[in-house]
Amino acid sequence: MWRRRSSLRLTLHQSLCSSSSKLSNSHLHSSFFSASSSSSSSAPNSLDLGFPKPDVAPPFSASVNISSLASTTRHYARCYWELSKARLSMLVVATSGTGFVLGSGSAVDFAGLCWTCAGTMMVAASASSLNQVFEIKNDAKMKRTRLRPLPSERITIPHAVTWASTVGLAGTALLASKANMLAAGLAASNLILYAFIYTPMKQIHPVNTWVGAVVGAIPPLLGWAAASGQVSLNGMILPAALYFWQIPHFMALAYMCRDDYAAGGFKMYSLADASGQRTALVALRNSLYLIPLGYLAYDWGVTSGWFCLESSVLTLAISAAAFSFYRDRTAQKARRMFHASLLYLPVFMTGLLVHRLPDNEQCIKEDNSLSFLETKDEESENLNGNEVMQSRVRKQARPPVAYASVAPFPFLPAPYTVP
Repeated sequence: MWRRRSSLRLTLHQSLCSSSSKLSNSHLHSSFFSASSSSSSSAPNSLDLGFPKPDVAPPFSASVNISSLASTTRHYARCYWELSKARLSMLVVATSGTGFVLGSGSAVDFAGLCWTCAGTMMVAASASSLNQVFEIKNDAKMKRTRLRPLPSERITIPHAVTWASTVGLAGTALLASKANMLAAGLAASNLILYAFIYTPMKQIHPVNTWVGAVVGAIPPLLGWAAASGQVSLNGMILPAALYFWQIPHFMALAYMCRDDYAAGGFKMYSLADASGQRTALVALRNSLYLIPLGYLAYDWGVTSGWFCLESSVLTLAISAAAFSFYRDRTAQKARRMFHASLLYLPVFMTGLLVHRLPDNEQCIKEDNSLSFLETKDEESENLNGNEVMQSRVRKQARPPVAYASVAPFPFLPAPYTVP
């Protein structure tokens, strides 16, 4: 009996303990959630008690504007690069710089060289841009040009015209202020000749190739005029090389791209020559015209005799490529001649620069020849010391020939002779 009562008390006690523990846990649980809710509800009020507010993330407009500006800048820079035909323009600058060095004599004005190259680059970029403006419909029909900025509508025509006009005027003004008016006149003449004569003539008559060769021959003459202030006979070596070199170069290109030129509506010489015989013959003939230039450069005192030998070997190499194309008129032989022409020009210009004779070395040669003539004709001439010195000064000057006002440069200064 006593055991039953004790077990009953124990059971009752356990039930009471368990119920009390549940009540306490539920009270704690409810008090926790009430405390958290009260703390969350009172959180906004805590910000008003002097605590610093959390930093708010800045809007993304500034970063978006910067990225958009960078993208726009890259877009137009790419368009300007393609409109300017930058690689071709840099080749033009290289020929102009070579002409400047050749015309500088014993001392090269490096600041003047930089200004001349910069002005030439601007004018060349302007001419190339105007060329694409005028040929936008033709370029759209050709595979190799239809992705240019204007046919692909990546830039508008007014924008391209504004760009071309700006850089053209700036380049001409730069040459006029930093070089001389003769160089600026040659640059302006070349711009007009390329954009307004050569470009429309490409759709009219095959003679456009020869007009384009004149355009390519002017930049080295421009460089010579910028350095020496005149256009003289021995300054014609590099322009002549550029003129004759361009004919086989363009004939090979026109033969390889005949279908593309026909689709674009250009009247190239190769389109009227189905067999390619006349095209190859013109290329071969103009390659042979390059042979005497090395000797003339040596004979006129521009370079040493080593250049005469090296130029002859180089010219025979390009002539052999042209003769191979003449014998076997295939696209492969035309491409080989095209590659040979690409190699010829930089090697030729490098040889001119390496073997050029400064003015003082030319004077030594001329003084020696003058002494020989004086010894031979001493009895007949009977010159005094002052007259001999004046004669030597005249010998040191450049050849007395100037071609400053001949077509296609009608508005340049009148021809003059060097005393």
